[in-house]
Amino acid sequence: MASRSLNKVMLIGHLGKDAETRYTQSGTSVTSFTLATSRRYKNQQTGEWQEDTEWHDIVLWRAENLATYLQKGKQVYVEGRLQTRSWEDQSGNKRYRTEVIADPFGVILLSGRDGASEAPAGGGTRPAAQGRPAAASGSGGDDFGGQGITDDDVPF
Repeated sequence: MASRSLNKVMLIGHLGKDAETRYTQSGTSVTSFTLATSRRYKNQQTGEWQEDTEWHDIVLWRAENLATYLQKGKQVYVEGRLQTRSWEDQSGNKRYRTEVIADPFGVILLSGRDGASEAPAGGGTRPAAQGRPAAASGSGGDDFGGQGITDDDVPF
């Protein structure tokens, strides 16, 4: 009988820096960024509110077009899996790094251009197109508010 397992991560947080895209020797793009998630709790001894922040390393394969939208401070939803890599550094010490490998469509922007939160369009899982106004009625839905931007221009 085959055993079952699950490796799934879902995070909502803020980017700690702008996303960076590099390319492998074969030309495949690798976009990476850090994501901060926080929890707030009341200290039992002092009664003061405290906040703990956890930092996550996110890796996104073949999504170089999304990197321009992933800017420091933006709020994003990330869905993916955990992966731990190991290597030996120059001193011969074994090093480990645990990363979230994001699913191809597992990164969703939750804040607009100015960082303000946006509700998903139409109650779905995708946000409104980067804070752009919705298409005017009668435009056929191909142009976002007369800006000449089509659905093909949006990277997700």
